[in-house]
Amino acid sequence: MITVYGRATSSNVQAVMWGIGELGLAYERLDYGHVHGGLDTPEFRAMNPHGLVPVIRDGEQAIWESCAILRYLASFYGDGGVFWPADPSRRAEVDMWAEWGKHAIAQAFTGPIFWARVRTAARARDEDALAAALLRFDAQLGVLERQIGGQDHVLGDFTLADIVIGHVLYRYFDIDIPRADRPVLRAYYDRLCARPAFAEHVMVDYAPLAHPEAG
Repeated sequence: MITVYGRATSSNVQAVMWGIGELGLAYERLDYGHVHGGLDTPEFRAMNPHGLVPVIRDGEQAIWESCAILRYLASFYGDGGVFWPADPSRRAEVDMWAEWGKHAIAQAFTGPIFWARVRTAARARDEDALAAALLRFDAQLGVLERQIGGQDHVLGDFTLADIVIGHVLYRYFDIDIPRADRPVLRAYYDRLCARPAFAEHVMVDYAPLAHPEAG
């Protein structure tokens, strides 16, 4: 039984939970962070000195950072197939796109766009900064579309890279922002929505995070 420390509304926790769902692992998730607190206790800091979620405990092993957790789970519990290949060269290809997704997609969306639009009061919002962030983000979505092309997923088959890249797309398509018409990306997102683990762990109501005056 894997114990996951982190609230269901955390996008990084969602990525880990999606991975757990895809791997079919038994788990217990405990609400930590945001309104639930618990991050500053000595017990939690002993697991993660940075005081952030997610953290998992697997036996005596405590692991933090969502991508490190995903790599651990896929390495330990995966079958060495296309999701997280055993071959180092093939694994590197998945990992390159996962690393790119962490920075160019997940980090570029969560703070500059999601926080700015949903978790900030309208009166305090920097609309110019938000517009610039949307333009930069859309340019990266263009890179993603070209990579997907006529494939079903980022590297053809579903891999760990799709989790790192794709877990932000629910919020991207759901929040009130202007979006360029990107049919390849939309079709990719629709395929992710059809995956039961994505629907269960990523398509989570984020209303509790919204600022009451976000507009």
